[in-house]
Amino acid sequence: MLTAQNDTNSTGQAVDVPVVPASGVNPSSPAVQFIPTNSFLDSLYHSNQLTLDQVESLRRKSLESGESYESLIKDQGLLSNSIIGKAKADYNHLGYIDLTGVGIDPEALGLIDESIAKRYKVLPFALNKEADSIKIAMFDPLDLTAVEFLKQKTNRNVEAYYADEEVLDRLIIERYSQNLTTEVDEAIKTTSQFQQKAAGGVAINNSGQILRDAPINRIVENILDFAISSRASDIHIEPQGNNVRVRYRIDGILVEKLILPKNVHEAVVSRIKIMANLKIDEKRLPQDGRFNYNNSGKEIDLRISTLPTVHGEKIVMRLLEKNTSVPSLNDLGLSGLALRRVLNAIKIPHGIILITGPTGSGKTTTLYSILHMINSVGVNIMTLEDPVEYQIPGVSQVQVNPKAGLTFASGLRSFLRQDPDIVMVGEIRDNETSDLALQASLTGHLVFTTLHTNSAAGALPRLLDMGAEPFLLSSSMLLTLGQRVVRVINPKYKEEYKPEPEVIENIKQTLGPLFEAFCKDRGKDPNNITLFRPMENRPSTEPEYKGRIAIFEVMAISPEVSQLILKRSSEAELEDVARKQGMILMKQDGYLKVLDGLTTIEEVLRVADVK
Repeated sequence: MLTAQNDTNSTGQAVDVPVVPASGVNPSSPAVQFIPTNSFLDSLYHSNQLTLDQVESLRRKSLESGESYESLIKDQGLLSNSIIGKAKADYNHLGYIDLTGVGIDPEALGLIDESIAKRYKVLPFALNKEADSIKIAMFDPLDLTAVEFLKQKTNRNVEAYYADEEVLDRLIIERYSQNLTTEVDEAIKTTSQFQQKAAGGVAINNSGQILRDAPINRIVENILDFAISSRASDIHIEPQGNNVRVRYRIDGILVEKLILPKNVHEAVVSRIKIMANLKIDEKRLPQDGRFNYNNSGKEIDLRISTLPTVHGEKIVMRLLEKNTSVPSLNDLGLSGLALRRVLNAIKIPHGIILITGPTGSGKTTTLYSILHMINSVGVNIMTLEDPVEYQIPGVSQVQVNPKAGLTFASGLRSFLRQDPDIVMVGEIRDNETSDLALQASLTGHLVFTTLHTNSAAGALPRLLDMGAEPFLLSSSMLLTLGQRVVRVINPKYKEEYKPEPEVIENIKQTLGPLFEAFCKDRGKDPNNITLFRPMENRPSTEPEYKGRIAIFEVMAISPEVSQLILKRSSEAELEDVARKQGMILMKQDGYLKVLDGLTTIEEVLRVADVK
């Protein structure tokens, strides 16, 4: 790769380099000066990625050893590959692409053979048909010979982008191994011939006749197979202006993995509708359905939701593996005083246990774990859900059906005539449901339910806002639990590192006395704390994170908290009393899991409220 490190201009002639004082430094001090050298090292310094001392040390070592700045930075582990790549792109006035968050257009992928992609370390990811160009991620976009070869090979102009070398190597193997290109090319041909021949892909002709086609089937199967192999919980098939984007939710994060041509969209949608037994000629209204799919002995239950958008129908598929064992509370990440409070609350035969958090925070999974623990022949457990995600033997589970008049409120009324001991209501959405849940708890039933609030303490003011009477709430509530889910570092490929002093200080301030208690319990030195992060040098098939764990805050409804409910106290007042009584906040629980090496600071800050 070509990287200028001498004080020269674009013609190679020597130039005078001005001395520029570092920011915040006294210009009269000759000891600290930054001297531009027309290299990407300047970009790293100006973007505050390297300190002045590090810059001067790298320059000195480069002169002594003859090594490039880039190799020295990597050898010393000063910066990640992505930061180095972005700096090189900025210096050379080229783009940088983060391939982990971008879908790959199979049509673009098909223009370059796998052997060529591996030889030159390139990955085509998009086509711009209007400009007759192809976008290619490259390890070295300055290799003009490679760029010219790719231009002739694809017969298109090449837009070259810098990319992380390790990510590039991994995705070249991954994308070509998926082998979707052939199927897409065949589907394009069949769908384009559809108007002339009545034997195209899965589509509908003018008379409404269903036409089936193997290439479209294989595309759908590949989309499903990849979702299962990558442990995705959802698949999003989203029509855009000129193409169709396929995204997967993996460990709670949506990742774009595939771009399909727009002219196969209707065929793919129709194929999925057929599998889910939906009306394939209804494109104006949302539809819901489900079907089972077998993959290598695994039976997967898929819930399908269609939605008409301005560019066509969007499909979201939720994947649920059948016969999956319900995780225990310990497996979910609940421990210590929080776990003991939950176990004590579920022994009480009447009252309300409320779990809070946004959509996708694992509330339903926690409820299932609790129900699995208390399920026995001697108790009648009934659940009202939307939808039923896990099937628990011995539990009467009911699916909400608003179209037929079966709502949470109407279903709960019917439940109380079925002699239940324990009732689970999937979600409190309105005043009527909250009143019925309170009445059920006061008439000798243990009620579990969920609510969309940001914290455990915030659930109580929310119920009061929905019209719940304070005296009923204070006498019926047993416990509120707030939670989020964070990704777990891949346990086989994680490394220990010494964080910046600012990070350690933030952990100490957030945890307070919990920090000293944790260090004492784990036998760690408070002045020499190390954390963990995903290894950069890991196999191309291994992800940074693998699996998820929850972070919790559990607020028991003590007599003091009950008095605050009667006074309609604010969330802050309720939380303050709960913390004095031992409640650990979600962010604190997350930081404790960071210190244990389960996850990273970035993951906790991504999901937890910064308080």
